Amino acid sequence: MTVKAMASPEHRALGYARAFYAFYYGAGACLSPFLAIYYSRLGFSGQQIGVLRGIAPLVTLVGAPLWGALADATRRHKMVWLLAIIGTWGAVLALYLTQSYALMIVIVVAHALMGAPIIPLADSAVIHLLGDRTDRYGTQRLWGAIGWGLCGLLIGLVIERYGLAWSFIGFLTLMACAWLMAAGIPVIDVALRRSYRSDLRSLLTDASWLVFLLATLIGGLYIAVEVNYLMLYMASLGAGESLMGLALVLSTLGELPVWALAPFLLRRLGSRGLLSVALLAGTVQGLAFSLAPSAWFILPIQLLHGLAFSAAWTAGVAYAAKTAPPGTQATAQGLFGGVLMGLSSSIGALVGGRLFDEVGGAMTFRLAALMPLIALALLWVGTRRERET
Repeated sequence: MTVKAMASPEHRALGYARAFYAFYYGAGACLSPFLAIYYSRLGFSGQQIGVLRGIAPLVTLVGAPLWGALADATRRHKMVWLLAIIGTWGAVLALYLTQSYALMIVIVVAHALMGAPIIPLADSAVIHLLGDRTDRYGTQRLWGAIGWGLCGLLIGLVIERYGLAWSFIGFLTLMACAWLMAAGIPVIDVALRRSYRSDLRSLLTDASWLVFLLATLIGGLYIAVEVNYLMLYMASLGAGESLMGLALVLSTLGELPVWALAPFLLRRLGSRGLLSVALLAGTVQGLAFSLAPSAWFILPIQLLHGLAFSAAWTAGVAYAAKTAPPGTQATAQGLFGGVLMGLSSSIGALVGGRLFDEVGGAMTFRLAALMPLIALALLWVGTRRERET
């Protein structure tokens, strides 16, 4: 790459985007893993903590598509994006200053609602910046995994030495940095082909898109079980906190090559093929978890998390970008995010918890591993006509 190319506005904008992902996910690593501990120290019961933790995915399900639709309909993507980041920052500050459970519920809802569109709008902006090189999205998103991994390691050491307040300090500092990076990214407000309502109807009646979303929903149930119950399963196998922390680090390491190789994978496999790989990886990982004789065997299996999650996310972002009519990109990204991180996450967490109580961790993962297989069959049967044309 020449010096002139490196100094181009597009190159600088993509640099801001990489920094945004790093700061945003680094902020998440400072806060998300420690919220349950924070709630516990405030004296909330396990049931109350479960309610607080379960609200966010449901709000995301509704919030992400609605925010995306608002941004597309008004063509004010940049303003909506920056306001959402500011709102999330304020909600987390309020979260730290609040001890009332009733008020905490309101703040958690506000936090989830404001945070819901941030990544869909970021992804939409990056897709526009990449132009006809959308397959390189993963090399941008890679920096989010780096930010999560590095900040997750660092904040744990800081909290252990200086206290849980640093979880919030770290989040607020890094989220402010993310806002500054977002402010430097040009967001293109694409003109609609007809009207927003007409283009939205075209998106929502696209059979292949709906099948893709349904496959994402069903396959995402396994991801929800893994994210919510792997640590509990490891504890049942005798793992301590240090081993659990190592498992989280390995899951991040598993993501890095997938994000880095995303352009190659999308060119070779396409969006549907890459989602198929993700679904197969989820099945293999879930079955392997269920057969692990001890917690130590979980560690190498965790490396499959990159394929099970990162490949699915890359495929969904790319497919939404390809399918959405001009002017509905943020809506499509919001729908995909709302399905995977909202509806699927909520159902998976709820059903997974019941299964864990009823049949134990091993059988829970064995049953959860069947969901990606069902999704894979649906994906290929449901889109057969598209492949034949």
